[in-house]
Amino acid sequence: MKNVKNAKKAKSRIIKEKQNKKIKELKKNMDIENVISTKKLRIFLLVSLFLLIFLIGRLFFLQLIDGSHLSTLAAKQQTTDEKIASKRGNIYDSTGNALAISETVDTISVNPSKIKSKSKSKESDEDLKKKIALCFSEIFELDYNETLEKILHPTSNYVVIARKVEEDKVNKLKDWIDTNKITSGINIDEDSKRYYPYESLAAQVIGSCGTDNQGQSGIENSYDSILKGVSGKIITSTDASQSEIPNSQESFIPAENGYNLTLTLDIKIQSIVEKYLKQAVEDNSCSKGGNAIVMDPKTGNILAMASNPTFNLNDPRTPTSFYANNWDSLSNKEKSDKIIEMWKVRSVSETYEPGSVFKLITASVALEENITTTDNPTDFYCNGVENINGTPIRCWYYQAPNYSTHGSESLRQALMDSCNPSFMQLGRRIGTATLYKYYDAFGFFNKTNVGLPGESSGIFFEQSKVRSVELATMSFGQRFTITPLQMCSAISAIANNGYLMQPKIVKSMTNTDTGETTEFNNVPIRQVLSTKTAENVKSMMKSVVTDGTGKRAQVAGYSIGGKSGTSEPSSANANAGYTTSFAAISPIENTQVVVLVTLYDPQGSSHQGGQTAAPVVSNILSEILPYLGIEPDQT
Repeated sequence: MKNVKNAKKAKSRIIKEKQNKKIKELKKNMDIENVISTKKLRIFLLVSLFLLIFLIGRLFFLQLIDGSHLSTLAAKQQTTDEKIASKRGNIYDSTGNALAISETVDTISVNPSKIKSKSKSKESDEDLKKKIALCFSEIFELDYNETLEKILHPTSNYVVIARKVEEDKVNKLKDWIDTNKITSGINIDEDSKRYYPYESLAAQVIGSCGTDNQGQSGIENSYDSILKGVSGKIITSTDASQSEIPNSQESFIPAENGYNLTLTLDIKIQSIVEKYLKQAVEDNSCSKGGNAIVMDPKTGNILAMASNPTFNLNDPRTPTSFYANNWDSLSNKEKSDKIIEMWKVRSVSETYEPGSVFKLITASVALEENITTTDNPTDFYCNGVENINGTPIRCWYYQAPNYSTHGSESLRQALMDSCNPSFMQLGRRIGTATLYKYYDAFGFFNKTNVGLPGESSGIFFEQSKVRSVELATMSFGQRFTITPLQMCSAISAIANNGYLMQPKIVKSMTNTDTGETTEFNNVPIRQVLSTKTAENVKSMMKSVVTDGTGKRAQVAGYSIGGKSGTSEPSSANANAGYTTSFAAISPIENTQVVVLVTLYDPQGSSHQGGQTAAPVVSNILSEILPYLGIEPDQT
């Protein structure tokens, strides 16, 4: 029995030990699991803390640092700007005739990414864009594939489809949009189309506009900021589909329309001048065209400014026959250069050698400085050739077969005969310094600032480099260049009793919104000559027309004064050809108009200004003097 009890005890102890061992192992395992859970918890807490700090930092950055930028981006996404085009101001002549006007048209554009439709038909975006491209190609007569390419693969968010669209086509598009329930993506913006009622008349002066209504030449360019005005806009709030949010705040900024301009040009006088200039260019086969200016010497107002050849302002990028020679063979740059050349206002942009017309300036300086008088019969002597430091310079009159000379002459006779040797002698007496002082006073060294684009100024030798030969040629108007307007302005100073006026092409501007008109004042620049000197020069100009080289400028019943000019090309520019010109004033007393006609490279029977340009001046004056109400001088 005792052994049995001992065995039971031993067994019980073994069982107990096993149980204790399991308990210990279980407790150990539990301790290990508790340790692992604590580590995970710590890592979780650390990660959570890091994320919390990151989020707080990000919110701080977005709200305080980048907040204004994000607000701007949000505003852009949630608002749309509808442009309100300003109306470009009109251009009128001095008598109220419209030279350039703007008609209301529309520009059609798309925002390809915003094209939406509420149509019940289940169309893909691509199918909808194809339908729109087909609509555009049919209404606006466009190539379907090119239009589709613009819409499917746009290079920007805003794609222009058609410009300057007339009202009937716009109405067709609006009907199509309503029928197909297009809610966004197609834009119809009001625009204006420039129209020129007189087409080619005063084309270079008026100028033209590009497709964006930006002035590209002439007055349209130089006064662009005044003519075009300031665009307005309507700002509205939109939802994600770019539909306007009802009852949202709307901002309206009205457009400021451009000013109307009234020019000093008189369309009647301009028409007369262009008619006779065109005829002269054709009759004398002038390979480089011609130019003409009519000016009021008392005010500086330009009554006409014409160039030939001209062009059609309603189609300004189509060259006239004068510029279209070998057009198809030219490169794009060469074509562009030709068009720009065609647009130039030659009266201010191209300089030329004035020739003997400039003798009026030399004579004026001599009389003002009391170096000579008008009628001393032995003051000068012409033997046909003047030898200047070994360089012989001939008189135009000294030619085969007779080789005639003018002999002894007064200043009046020298001007009537247009004698080069006499004026070379006079130039030596005056001297370079005095001549340059008066050249500056007459405005030859500066632009006239008339308000036309591309204006040039006179090109003279530096005073320190003028030697005897240069002084001689300057005295009769060669080997330097000035613009036609500078020459016309200087002669106007003589006609205006010695007072030089600022040339003017714009008379006034009118605010089209208020009706307020601003007049541009006549601006006296300076007195260049005394009244006595001016009267003496005008008297000699009259003699040139009555008994000298300017006889062909005569107009029955009117007193005309003038001077012819012929400049031969320099040896360095032999292909330029001769330039012939004639300047005239009328009436002699109380002069009302100054006319300057310039012909470039005449190929006819004569290259003398008195033969080619003087008759043109006569024709012009014969019509514009009566038109201006100037009574004939019966004496």
